[in-house]
Amino acid sequence: MTHATHARYDMDGGEPRPFPAELRAARMVWRREMLHFVRDRTGTLVALLQPLLFLFVLGVGLGRLLALAGGGPAADYLTFLFPGVLVMAAQPAAISVGASIVWDRESGFLREMLVAPVRRGTLLAGKCLGGATVATCQGTVVLASAGLIHVPYRPVLFALLLAELALTALAMTVLGAVVAVVIRRARTFTTVLSVLMTPLIFLSGLMFPVAAMPTWMSWLTLADPLTYAVDAMRATIGAYRPPRTSSALFEPVAWGGVHPSPPLELAVVAVFTAIALTVAARRFGRTG
Repeated sequence: MTHATHARYDMDGGEPRPFPAELRAARMVWRREMLHFVRDRTGTLVALLQPLLFLFVLGVGLGRLLALAGGGPAADYLTFLFPGVLVMAAQPAAISVGASIVWDRESGFLREMLVAPVRRGTLLAGKCLGGATVATCQGTVVLASAGLIHVPYRPVLFALLLAELALTALAMTVLGAVVAVVIRRARTFTTVLSVLMTPLIFLSGLMFPVAAMPTWMSWLTLADPLTYAVDAMRATIGAYRPPRTSSALFEPVAWGGVHPSPPLELAVVAVFTAIALTVAARRFGRTG
């Protein structure tokens, strides 16, 4: 068997390449995403501006309005809002992976990547892990501001939130990749992803508790994987804070009156991520 034939045999899913070779290929693609992140400092700062303004301008204003209406201290609302803002901070970097797939396809670079003698799913996994790493780094900047809204600086709390944020970032990255392998035009991709991500973010209980939503909207909320990520982070923060006065604001997600535990909620996000990655990898394998 010639080297070229062997390369095609490996790439198309026949005899698998050695694991170190697959790992090395994924690491190279991951490194490319990280280099883009390091070099685009302006883009990173602009991406972080929106969630910080959302938290410290809109959040403070809505928190004081809620306090005037007798809904509890304004600080409670900021704590309630904080997990959703972490997700917002990770979103731009996460979905940029999908945009890079579309642009790489249009420029011809994607075709050059796909002739490499490794599984195409490996290349996609490297891109998704790179995007999730960048998104987690951006979310960490917002996480560092937790003390400004009276979230205690506890190493265990921050480690848990960072792990939950990383899983959420990976879920959003894979979702962007799914859209990218289906949509071939950059303009169409941007429109479709915006239409898709905006409802997912706001239906996740970012600004309002799920219990306060009408019935038809609550059903959509329960179908949103980001709902479980936000609720799990909210429960994690609540375990390290003093008792809250506005308990209605922190009412957890319920399945017919049963409140799923944070590990179960994170399992839901993980299962969604695994299924979406499988779908994206199979479609990516037919991308040319």
